[in-house]
Amino acid sequence: MSQITPEARPERVTHSLVRDVEMPGGAGTLALVTLDNGLDHTKPNTLGPQGMAELEARLAQLRERAAAGEIAAIAVTGKPYFLAAGADLLGIGAVTTREEALELGRMGHRAYELLHDAGVPTFAFVNGLALGGGLEVALNCDYRTVASDAPALGLPETGLGLVPAWGGAYLVPRLVGIEKAVDVVLRRPAAQKPFKAAEALEAGLVDVVLDAADFLEQSVAWAARVVRGEITVARREPDDAATVETVVSRTRAFLEATIAGSRPAPYRALDLMAQAATSDRATAFAAEDEALADLVMSDEMRASVYAFQLVSGGKKPVGAPDPKLARPVTRVGIVGAGLMAAQIALLVAQRLQVPVVMRDLDAERVEKGLGYVRATVEKLVARGRVSADAASRIVASVHGTTEIGEFASCDVVVEAVTEIMDLKKRVFAELEGVVSPETILATNTSALSVTEMAADLQHPERVVGIHFFNPVAQMPLVEVVQAGRTSDEALATAFAITKKLRKTAVLVKDRPGFVVNRLLVLVMGKVVEAVENGTAVEVADSALAPLGLPMPTFELFDLVGPAVGLHVLTSLREDLGDRFPTSPGLEKLVADGTRVVLDAPAPGLHKPVDPAVQAVFGEALEPGTTGRHGTPVLDGAGVLDAVLTALTVEIGHMLEEGVVPSPEQVDLCMILGAGWGFHTGGITPYLDRTRYTERVLGRRLLPDGVANVPGA
Repeated sequence: MSQITPEARPERVTHSLVRDVEMPGGAGTLALVTLDNGLDHTKPNTLGPQGMAELEARLAQLRERAAAGEIAAIAVTGKPYFLAAGADLLGIGAVTTREEALELGRMGHRAYELLHDAGVPTFAFVNGLALGGGLEVALNCDYRTVASDAPALGLPETGLGLVPAWGGAYLVPRLVGIEKAVDVVLRRPAAQKPFKAAEALEAGLVDVVLDAADFLEQSVAWAARVVRGEITVARREPDDAATVETVVSRTRAFLEATIAGSRPAPYRALDLMAQAATSDRATAFAAEDEALADLVMSDEMRASVYAFQLVSGGKKPVGAPDPKLARPVTRVGIVGAGLMAAQIALLVAQRLQVPVVMRDLDAERVEKGLGYVRATVEKLVARGRVSADAASRIVASVHGTTEIGEFASCDVVVEAVTEIMDLKKRVFAELEGVVSPETILATNTSALSVTEMAADLQHPERVVGIHFFNPVAQMPLVEVVQAGRTSDEALATAFAITKKLRKTAVLVKDRPGFVVNRLLVLVMGKVVEAVENGTAVEVADSALAPLGLPMPTFELFDLVGPAVGLHVLTSLREDLGDRFPTSPGLEKLVADGTRVVLDAPAPGLHKPVDPAVQAVFGEALEPGTTGRHGTPVLDGAGVLDAVLTALTVEIGHMLEEGVVPSPEQVDLCMILGAGWGFHTGGITPYLDRTRYTERVLGRRLLPDGVANVPGA
């Protein structure tokens, strides 16, 4: 059953509360507008039609007061921790007509324009998080202060299938220049990297950073100095036409090389920013309205809202047992000291803040793992991510050993050794003779059966899968694997650990490859199968560009390691049959150690497949001719069709097997574990809207309107 419905919940109205504040030094009265939805810090201010109408009414009243000489300035701030988190996305997702969508843009411009045309100086006191429409409140003011501890300022709209449409696309390039505007509007949303307070100041988005302890008092004092003429904030001149053309042309080429037209929002935002240098305010805002209306009525935007809801809701795992069943964890063991093991050890030491013992067969391997921990912590200190004291604690808490007996006092032991079943079974058998009966045994296996791994143990119920993704620190997903006899206590402990590690956990049944690797390896297998049959490697490698995935197929092979990819592909074929193809060429590539990809031509661009790979598979044949497998050689569109068909079939099998209870959980896994874009909604919304599910399975996977424009 679907967990997300297209109906919007009632608007959580963000009210505009006004009070007068006397500015120091005789600067006059400042009317302070506080945005506050009346809820606690877990529910940030968002801006919907009712809240925006109230803000417009309050600002209109203040403009009248300014004209009457009653106030000398206007300022906008927010409730504790938040200015505003932007527009109400659930409300946007429920819009049914383009005219409604057009009004969304117009209502924002009507309200915010009153900040620009107030008759007195206007200030934004950014006291906390300010994203999207929340930051645009500030951008429409004349001046901006920000609290030193404000955690996130940014315009994430292009990552959600929208554009900054309440003035942001016009105001940002005029405020900071087109080069920095591209970073604000396109690059950072793509990387999900908003600005910290100091970064926002450096970029020019705000005018001053003030101490958080008495931020409001300092902001009022700073505003008073501006009103009295003691502080003058210089504004840059708009970029000349040549500069704009150069940056826009370069950025458009970058978009073509990275997202290849897979979603419209970044292109529309770039067009709006290009027009900002020459358009007047009214014309630019009207263009923002039109762009917003088009995008709100696009499937990509609806899929993005669906994905946003999934990720937000993922903090409450579906099917997790009662958290009270979790065992206390005061010491953690890691079997292995390779790269994955060392990454897990570091994360546990950093987030759980408990002692960690990492064990391998010889001192050299142990020292290499400890060296990774030390080197990574040193980098975190150099980047200002970790204090020197915290770094010392982390490094001191990770202990290396060759003695398995040191696991005796561990509450949880995670094995992270090579993906060989016999080896993992032997590790668990050895551990069971050392640890207490209550110790939870976890495996980081990426595809093997956890049930089989635990089958010969005296206490198989204590074994659970905790599958991390590489790189461990960055990837937000953990697949928690319930084996055939895994106890609720073991499961609850696994979920408790992942929560403390600040990961999103998805409960999966113990089936080959679980969710992410089963689908990713299938994608890689089908692409390689086409190359085996005669499709040129360059054609096959770029075939999935319309999906806008994080990287092309052979770059993904390079990331996971061709040997690992081949191993998992072979393992899945043995368990699931010939839906997962064989690949003699891939076997030869691994055996010979052939390089898979070339270096990226520039930072941020994809790594192209090495043309030398073609020789490993045999010469490329003409599309449409009979290939080496006796089937037609596929062109790029044919490879994409083969991949999407295979994905549809496989997801159908996974849902029948109960690997996860719903399509939503498949999508959550692909978004967080494979980095698939919000615009795809994971995978099932894309398969629905391209009609693959109806053609292959005879049904949609999600109800119409959940992740698409209804009836589209």
